[in-house]
Amino acid sequence: MNESNSDESRKQPVPLSAAARRILGVLVEKAKTTPDAYPLTLNGIVTGSNQKSNRSPKMDLDEDDTLAALDELRGVGAVRELQGSGRAIKYRHAAYEWLDVDGPGAAVMTELLLRGPQTIGELRTRASRMHPFDDLQAAQTVVDALVEKGLVEAITPPGRGQVFAHTLYPPDERQYLEARIEKQTSASPESAGNRNAVDQLLTRLDAVNERIDALEKRIAELEG
Repeated sequence: MNESNSDESRKQPVPLSAAARRILGVLVEKAKTTPDAYPLTLNGIVTGSNQKSNRSPKMDLDEDDTLAALDELRGVGAVRELQGSGRAIKYRHAAYEWLDVDGPGAAVMTELLLRGPQTIGELRTRASRMHPFDDLQAAQTVVDALVEKGLVEAITPPGRGQVFAHTLYPPDERQYLEARIEKQTSASPESAGNRNAVDQLLTRLDAVNERIDALEKRIAELEG
C-alpha cells in the first residue's frame, strides 16, 4: 500500500515554464532558509519570486501569473496546496519526491532554478546557504550525481569555468540558452575571462576556508 502511494506521488520531472521554475525554486529555498515562514502564502510566493537578490533573471510576477504557475506545478506533482480552517491557502513543494533528490541535490537544483547556468564554484558558494559543501569536490560530486539522473547537464566544454544548467527548460528556451552561451564563449572572450576569474577567486576562498577550519580544529585540540 505504501509502495503504491509512493509510486503514485512520484512523477517524472518534465520541462517547466520560467514562472513555474522560479516558484519551485523559491519554495525549496524558503523551506530551507526561513522555515518559520514556510509553507508560503500566495503573497509570500509573489514576493519571493520577484525579490532582487539571489535571482536571475529578474521577474515581475503578479498573482495571476503565480496562480497559473502553481496550477502547472500541482499538475505535475511538484507542489501541494494546504488549506486550513479560516486560514489563507498555503503552498509547499514536493521537490524531493518529484526530482528524487536529497538535501545537497535539492540545494544545487534550487540555485540553478533561481539563477540559471553556473560553474561548480558558483554553485558551491551559493548553494552553501542551504546545504554546506566542504569544498569544490563535494559540490562536483553532487552535480555529477544530478547529471547521472538527467537533471543537470554541462553546457560548455570541460575545464575550469565549465558551466552547468538544469534540464527543465522547454525546448525553445533550451535552444535560446545554447545560442546565448555559444555567443558568450566565442564572441566575448572577456565574458569567459570574467567567469574564469570568479571561479579562481572562489577556489582561493575555498583554500582560505580550509585553512581556517584546520586552525579552528587545532585550537580546539589544544584547548581540550
